[in-house]
Amino acid sequence: MAKQEASRRLSEDERRAVFLALVAAQDMGMGVVRSRKEVAEQFGLSDREVRRIEQEGLDAGWPPLSER
Repeated sequence: MAKQEASRRLSEDERRAVFLALVAAQDMGMGVVRSRKEVAEQFGLSDREVRRIEQEGLDAGWPPLSER
């Protein structure tokens, strides 16, 4: 099964965890491109899927953004 196919089944809680990891990596000083790559590898996702989750989290104001 392709990474992208597997990632389509992520629950909202799982997508929120991906988003949190992405924001945390960037908050620690990691660049955007590198953070996406690291998080994609950590969660076994494609870059496209990480970007989609990132946009979903930004649009919805998921934590930790809503906590700022």
